[in-house]
Amino acid sequence: MINFRSKISHYDIPSLGNVLSSISRTICYVPAHHPVNQSDIGKLREFLLSHKSKTLVITGAGVSTESGIPDYRSKDVGLFARSNHKPMTYQKFIESDAGRRRYWARSYVGWSSYSKISPNSVHRALKKLEDDDFISTIITQNVDNLHKKCGSRNVIELHGTLFQVICLSCQNSLDRFEFQKMLESLNPKFNVTPSMIRPDGDVDLPEEFVLSFNIPSCPKCDGILKPDVVFFGENVPLHRVKHIQRVVESSTAVLVLGSTLETFSSYRIILQARDLKVPVYMINIGPTRADNLATFKVSAKCGEVFEHLLPKLQL
Repeated sequence: MINFRSKISHYDIPSLGNVLSSISRTICYVPAHHPVNQSDIGKLREFLLSHKSKTLVITGAGVSTESGIPDYRSKDVGLFARSNHKPMTYQKFIESDAGRRRYWARSYVGWSSYSKISPNSVHRALKKLEDDDFISTIITQNVDNLHKKCGSRNVIELHGTLFQVICLSCQNSLDRFEFQKMLESLNPKFNVTPSMIRPDGDVDLPEEFVLSFNIPSCPKCDGILKPDVVFFGENVPLHRVKHIQRVVESSTAVLVLGSTLETFSSYRIILQARDLKVPVYMINIGPTRADNLATFKVSAKCGEVFEHLLPKLQL
């Protein structure tokens, strides 16, 4: 029996005057899914016990959707399914002052609510697994800081974090909350209530509001300030890629949670695991790019899986 979640339209989404913790109680961004199979729970239990302390975890947007953050690709409820919106690309951000103005205006409005989002049961389960030495490292594709908010220690943010801003010229790093104050001081009369939140915390805004938005330069060198995240069309920093390669080499198993692995930055981790003959277990609703490389896959909601799995591990 499939658990059908209500589909979301543009008009179902309340204004960001409400914090997203309230939104997550009324709107579900998790796509339709099958209930958890108990035999699958048994296999996952044996998997984690067999690779205790050496399991690398990869998390994707399907983990954050359970906190009320929409993703891009989920059937029916992902942003691509609900709108014609295309995310900001690195090229547009770098080449166009108008593009940067548009991005920061939308991010500015969404930040107060996005930054208040809380970790969910999956983040808490992974924190417990880390504390009890079942998993070694979490590589997350998410930029929402939720693993660190939950207290996980060994976290690699594959695509960076929205909680830092970086100068593209001098590499000066700014705390996002401090940057928010800079934006506020430059735009004291900017007061907009949006209708829709996006996976990366920005929102829809009318173009006339964007045109009047002021953005600061780097306070140290007057360079371009960018969120410290990997945009579409941008490469993951080489030092981070090398670090992840070493982590995979030291792992005896990989567990993928809530990711389609569509981006090559995540898919190549699975390719490396295959080459090393490291088993890959997956928990994800719907197909992934690496289904043919999976040792075992569970098509279910991550939170529901861990609800059944943790007691079996006698944590």
